[in-house]
Amino acid sequence: MFHEENFQKVRIVERKNFSPDLWTMRMRPEAQLAFQAGQYVTLGLLDGGHMIERPFSIVSSPREKDVEFFLEMVPGGGLTPALHKMAVGETLWMRRQAKGRFTFDAQSGRKQHLFVATVTGIAPFVSMVREMAEDIRSGRRPQCQLFILHGASRSWEFAYRDELETLSRNCDWFRYIPTISRPWEDPSWKGEVGRVEDVLRKYVDALGLDASQTTAYLCGHAQMIVNSREILRRRGFPSDAIRQEAYWVPRRSDK
Repeated sequence: MFHEENFQKVRIVERKNFSPDLWTMRMRPEAQLAFQAGQYVTLGLLDGGHMIERPFSIVSSPREKDVEFFLEMVPGGGLTPALHKMAVGETLWMRRQAKGRFTFDAQSGRKQHLFVATVTGIAPFVSMVREMAEDIRSGRRPQCQLFILHGASRSWEFAYRDELETLSRNCDWFRYIPTISRPWEDPSWKGEVGRVEDVLRKYVDALGLDASQTTAYLCGHAQMIVNSREILRRRGFPSDAIRQEAYWVPRRSDK
């Protein structure tokens, strides 16, 4: 049953398409959403009095007026096919409360933070990086280093590549490393090649990531999370230094 008091309307104010099934949307809520970088909020559409809703990680910084999402259409899905048809100016529903514990580790004292993502799994990490950049503009220099390993099939699936590479060039506290798994479909690509978990071993070493001083965050494809978690554990990362957020759970036949 739809309880309107738990929701507010949001209006789509910007949309960018990156592939036939990947796009970003910025939405303006009636009241500013309070959340922590890394959290998610539920979006929904009414269908005959029934609310069809799904949770989506927030891309925007908590200090931004609009709420941004990086979306992937799931064929046969309950909500994303309908969202994919929506245009600037249209409205939908968003829950008033954000949720989630996949947030930045500000308690352990670890100075290095490694983010590992597949495609739309970059969303909470962009939020965290934007929040860190806002802190710097406010005069607070970060006391840690952030690294992003971002995997996709092809380079045009990196919706935030320009933003993150610009930040990576200009900031000594941040580095962004994208990698593609289908270079034969993207012959102009000059960067890293391989699944993100395949290059993870290389960069744990190359970046000098000490297991006792690093928090790792894994977000995206469930199998990537399983593989990356095992790699990190073998490198000595304790369980409390590995955080995870699965976006897609494989069918039995996919395991």
